[in-house]
Amino acid sequence: MGKYLNPGNDGFQSIRKGEYIDKTGLIDYINHTLGTKQKLTCVNRPRRFGKSFAAQMLCAYYDKSCDSEELFHNMKIAKKSSYQLHLNQYNVLYLDITWFISTADNMKDTVKNLQKAVIKELREIYPDRVEISEHSLPVALSDITARSDSKFIVIIDEWDALFREAKEDKSLQEEYVQLLRGLFRSSLTDKMIEAAYMTGILPIKKYGNQSALSDFYEFTMVDSSPLEEYVGFTEDEVRRLCEESSLDFHELQHWYDGYILGDHLHIYSPKSVLDAINRKRFGSYWAQTETYESLRTYITMNFNGLKDMILSMLGGMKCKIDTNTFQNDMTTFHSRDDVLTLLVHLGYLTYDVSAESVFIPNQEVTEEFLRAIKNADSPEMIQVIRQSEQLLDATLHMDEETVARLLDKIHTEYSSPLFYNNEQSLRAVIQLAYISRVKDYLEFQELPSGQGYADIVFLPKRGSDKPLLLIELKWNNSSEGAIAQIRNKQYIQAVEDFGGKILLVGINYDKKNKKHSCRIEYL
Repeated sequence: MGKYLNPGNDGFQSIRKGEYIDKTGLIDYINHTLGTKQKLTCVNRPRRFGKSFAAQMLCAYYDKSCDSEELFHNMKIAKKSSYQLHLNQYNVLYLDITWFISTADNMKDTVKNLQKAVIKELREIYPDRVEISEHSLPVALSDITARSDSKFIVIIDEWDALFREAKEDKSLQEEYVQLLRGLFRSSLTDKMIEAAYMTGILPIKKYGNQSALSDFYEFTMVDSSPLEEYVGFTEDEVRRLCEESSLDFHELQHWYDGYILGDHLHIYSPKSVLDAINRKRFGSYWAQTETYESLRTYITMNFNGLKDMILSMLGGMKCKIDTNTFQNDMTTFHSRDDVLTLLVHLGYLTYDVSAESVFIPNQEVTEEFLRAIKNADSPEMIQVIRQSEQLLDATLHMDEETVARLLDKIHTEYSSPLFYNNEQSLRAVIQLAYISRVKDYLEFQELPSGQGYADIVFLPKRGSDKPLLLIELKWNNSSEGAIAQIRNKQYIQAVEDFGGKILLVGINYDKKNKKHSCRIEYL
């Protein structure tokens, strides 16, 4: 058992001792690629989505230096025909790129140090097969396999960390690409590599010299089929966790649901879900692994229409984009679509494949956007937040005139990106106008109740003393008519168990005079 070669199953043992969702079906997929032309796999997903968990699971399963039967015998993989055939049968080379970056005195030495450290260990294990003068890891592996029938399974965690940490160092990137080319795109690859599994955040196909990694089968937040269920927690898995922990699934869903992969499979961030369960409290746990600094940088870039699209999405809308122009790095941007595609890969947005559109997935990420905007150098975006805070305050104080005036202002200033011309667009404007609500409220739309659906319900977060807001929207009608509809169609049935104060808010937009009107009443 070594540090890099066959490191054992300790990592997966510690994972199994905690709250573990069975993702071992991924092993069966990898088993069917072993030794084939599909043997190179790269699964890219944001931080907080369990990349390292998957890598350590695969390491524990394939590593020939340990016995992992006890870890897998009651897992899904144990029911597959491939299970016993490959369990603990291979030499596994496990490389955590962030480790080599963090331990280098100078980041420029990362690739050199990586090869030096791994070759040193290989030489200790295979003293008769690795030359003392050898400095190339691909050559060392080929020398070992040339004198035996044993091939390597290579697992690289955070493969793209160098591209993210050394964004501008093209020389270091090229040195790294050369290493990857030697491992995965040489005439000896098939002889020394049984399979490879890499994790990262960004797509790989356009990095540096494409020939280095073009043979990899790649799965990303834009196209993850057929491995969607292994990207994060599925809805069924989250429901089960909520039942076991007596946590409200619907509230958790509002906070963390929203990532849509493949054929509309809903995926949740494992870290966010587990943090909420362990702490017995819903909230934004994103800041524990990310800062809003990176988000702030991207959303304030000077691309035509970018800020308008961000505001549109804060208003609940989807924005159509072309993901194919993205150059798959963090420095090359030619349009707003490139920036928004990067935000998909970073987990700040989610991508609807069928609609070719992006949107903000959930409450947790919305709060990160608002935090970034408040600290951004973007006066127009900051102004929207301030107007929203004023609007919410006016609503809570039942100041109907101020509510109508602020809605007029927001409508006038931001109607263009929202294609404001019907009742559905009115809903988007209202959502944008009330974006400051996320600090104190959960939002529900089209809530079934009585004889119809309540348009928008702002439900105070647990522990808040604010009133519930039940909002009905009208187009070319009257705000009084909106209030009457709430009462006549008994929309209050949807919130009758709330137990606190309830404000009924009727909002109408008159297309002819381009004015809003507002009526607010206590239930």
